[in-house]
Amino acid sequence: MKIENVSVALAHPDELSLKWVGQTDLLYQLLACWYVADENDHPLNPRLLGKPGVGKTTLAYTAASMLGRPVYLFQSTMDTRPEDLIITPVIGENNSIQYVASSLVTAMLKGGICIIDEGNRMSEKSWASLAPLLDTRRYVESIIAGIKINAHPDFRICVTMNEDSSTFELPEYIHSRLQPQIYIDFPERDEELLILRHNLSHAPDEVLNYIADFLQSAHKADERYSVRDGINIGRYALKTLNSGYELGFIKNSGKGGRGVSGNLAALRNAVKMVLGDEGTNYAL
Repeated sequence: MKIENVSVALAHPDELSLKWVGQTDLLYQLLACWYVADENDHPLNPRLLGKPGVGKTTLAYTAASMLGRPVYLFQSTMDTRPEDLIITPVIGENNSIQYVASSLVTAMLKGGICIIDEGNRMSEKSWASLAPLLDTRRYVESIIAGIKINAHPDFRICVTMNEDSSTFELPEYIHSRLQPQIYIDFPERDEELLILRHNLSHAPDEVLNYIADFLQSAHKADERYSVRDGINIGRYALKTLNSGYELGFIKNSGKGGRGVSGNLAALRNAVKMVLGDEGTNYAL
């Protein structure tokens, strides 16, 4: 695409098999932020806050997909530079300089939706480059390419933020532009079970219930174990069992093959392997 006579290569949208399960009120809250009532209205720039693994990115991606627009993810790190967020120069053919747009800028140009993942890992210097995008001006400037880029009217943005210690404090002028805050907490047991069943569709009910009870016990003790940890526990336990039967290391027992005791042993071992010895405090 040409912007002010400067050719810029665009990024490709992300196509992921993510689906938000349960807690539909959070989905509606996020979609409401992006709603525009009339031509004088502007979308909000919500931030999703919660512990790692509670599904912030999945929620954002699902909501964005529901609007039928291309979705772009930008993974933030402590090393993210302003040019990484906007336009990066690269060496092309014959040692010529070519400009490559970030996923954020591509979403701006295409009228897509950008999810800035783990945004509070970025420094203030990087956030400062996005200040005019996050208010009514809705543009960014590339000092490297010497151009100003205006956002398409359909452009939307969402920022996910982890609630942990390995993050930067947002400056107030950015904090006030990322509103509202939508907090994602651990789900109730029935919703957690739905998420587990969606991601571990081949797992027996006793395995799913074990993991759900394990997670609920950990939540009550204020541990940070999330449903993502539960999914990994289930996946590892099932892989251990299935590969063991196929390779002949484990013999089938009881009706239907494995027997309850075999599943429980595999699950307890999976808890230890995924979360370490401290995780076994909540193993049933």
